[in-house]
Amino acid sequence: MQPIPYSKQEITEDDIQAVKEVLQSDFLTQGPKVAEFEKKFAQYVGARYAVAVSNGTAALHLSVKALQGEKKTKIITTPITFSASANCIRYCDCTVDFADISPDTLLIDTEKIYRLLKSAPKGTYSGIIPVDFAGYPVNMEVIRNIADEFGLWIVEDACHAPGAWFTDSKGVRQQCGNGNYANLTVFSFHPVKHIATGEGGMITTNDETLYKKLLLLRTHGITKDPEMMHENHGGWYMEMQELGYNYRMSDIQAALGISQLNKADKRLMRRIEIAHRYNEAFKNSSIKTIIPQDYLQHAYHLYVIQVEKRKEFYDYLRANNIYSQVHYIPVHLMPYYKKLGWKKGDLPVAEKYYEQCLSLPMYPSLTDEQQQYVIEKIKLFYH
Repeated sequence: MQPIPYSKQEITEDDIQAVKEVLQSDFLTQGPKVAEFEKKFAQYVGARYAVAVSNGTAALHLSVKALQGEKKTKIITTPITFSASANCIRYCDCTVDFADISPDTLLIDTEKIYRLLKSAPKGTYSGIIPVDFAGYPVNMEVIRNIADEFGLWIVEDACHAPGAWFTDSKGVRQQCGNGNYANLTVFSFHPVKHIATGEGGMITTNDETLYKKLLLLRTHGITKDPEMMHENHGGWYMEMQELGYNYRMSDIQAALGISQLNKADKRLMRRIEIAHRYNEAFKNSSIKTIIPQDYLQHAYHLYVIQVEKRKEFYDYLRANNIYSQVHYIPVHLMPYYKKLGWKKGDLPVAEKYYEQCLSLPMYPSLTDEQQQYVIEKIKLFYH
């Protein structure tokens, strides 16, 4: 059996043709494809606005910057995520506070968020960054109710979850990124994500003021919009109105993103099929899986299991050309955050989860034959 990675991109001939057309056009960046991708992605998630950026980390940074301004407060996020979900808080000179995860969903524990807020003086916290870990959507209605009670903003990190949804208290399906509960939602287009643009990210919102702020921050804080400028010297004139960044996406990336978006629903259904086969294979075993009530609400960026003898199992899989991965080392145990005062024992649920977690191969081009091979090898180890 050829090596089977935990994830990989799938680039087809139509993707290549889309990029080729841009390379042969007049614009490689700041052209029409970025705006087209933004419009189509906003429609896909059901939001009014979308802002394409250079990567998911840039999306997080701009989101916190746009909402937080110059305030230096605490912001809450989860320890089980890629470090960028916390680092964006530090980029804005704010303090990261971690709320432990729920053992039932592996998502940030809303009761622990509430306890943190209730025990702190008013004004201590200003925002929450929940993460749709592995593609499992956070119930943003619950988070919104907490945020409103304490006057906080929300940035939903949906980098794992394009196409995922949850059902609100009125029975309405709420798509990740539709802007009905989060102030801003961020997505990533890294190669292992649902939509691959090489590097790239997107921010969605229903707030026009925030949308315009993000556009300004994305491009050095510079505007050429006559309605926004303080002066106008002529057609060449532009104004730098804020200290912004160069977080733009190129037309090359956007063209690839549009082509990939066209296949997003089909590929999401394939991920769900793969997850269903894993669930059926492991349902009577010692392997623990997090299975939502409705398969279709989960985007299955990752398929995570929890097992005993994780290191031995990981090495066994590699010896059999199966390249699993760990998602994630708890962020608060990284050396940088330890220097800020975090230590082992602070977030026991996340730490216990880390000791047992492993992500199995999960990507749309994984064949039934490959998946069956993975399942058989796992059963041999845990027979």
